[in-house]
Amino acid sequence: MDVSLEQLRTLAAVIDEETFDAASAALGITPSAVSQRIKALESAVGRVLVTRSKPVRVTPPGAAVLRLARVTTRLADDTANEIGIGATAGFATLPIAVNADSLATWFLPALARMPARFRAVFDVHVDDQDRTFELFSSESVLAAVTSGARPVPGCTVTPLGSMRYFACAAPDFTEAHFPRGLTAQALATAPVVVFNRKDTLQHRFIADVAGHPLQPPAHYLPASADFVHGIQLGLGWGLVPELQYAALPQRDSLVHLAPERPVDVPLHWQVWSVDSAPLRALTGVVTAAAHRSLDPARR
Repeated sequence: MDVSLEQLRTLAAVIDEETFDAASAALGITPSAVSQRIKALESAVGRVLVTRSKPVRVTPPGAAVLRLARVTTRLADDTANEIGIGATAGFATLPIAVNADSLATWFLPALARMPARFRAVFDVHVDDQDRTFELFSSESVLAAVTSGARPVPGCTVTPLGSMRYFACAAPDFTEAHFPRGLTAQALATAPVVVFNRKDTLQHRFIADVAGHPLQPPAHYLPASADFVHGIQLGLGWGLVPELQYAALPQRDSLVHLAPERPVDVPLHWQVWSVDSAPLRALTGVVTAAAHRSLDPARR
């Protein structure tokens, strides 16, 4: 398979930018040139690599070639940065996927510890920990905090530990909806706060406590700080990360509904198996921060 770095970089840009026009702007070339490079790459591979839709999607054969593009362009950029030549010399962009609760607690301090000599900038994609694995698998990122312990082909996995959650509610909400504790009847009717429609954590907890699935009324608050604030204001109950609860200035604003039933969500660090100094450094700061913040007994 005879392909060029230029073609691989164009494929990555088309997938990242989601349209040929946006990729042309990012690369500084015409849309026609983008189309010609993709056609030439598909001709060299002998497979259709992307769907001509909006947004553009990678096909199954294209996913394998995109994996090659990620690794090859990363190595090329690292080399350019190291010797100080080319348009990519300067800063290295590292696309990362992370769940919102990690981003709101321990993950940003990890990024802040990235050694300045690597001149890294971060393109952070936020999604549920169960979905970051899918984002990683779709070749959109180079590394991810994910609940998936099974490595994507070409990647390594490091256990980080578990984020612990507790069912919490405001005191007045607790008195009104859970006077007899977390009964199945109360869980069926008490409003619950959910991060977004991909978030199944609350509903899994409900099914575990009640013994069967329930569908209570739900508020959707897709930001970690707003999620906790909504629970404090009495909109509903929800599973609050232990790290966020510990950082609250007024912890009496929340009541633990079932302190004996914590929910532990194992997290893993997935990263491409490529000899990249910035990725190695990123792995070091992320795993070190996780080991400081997450209970090693649950790693």
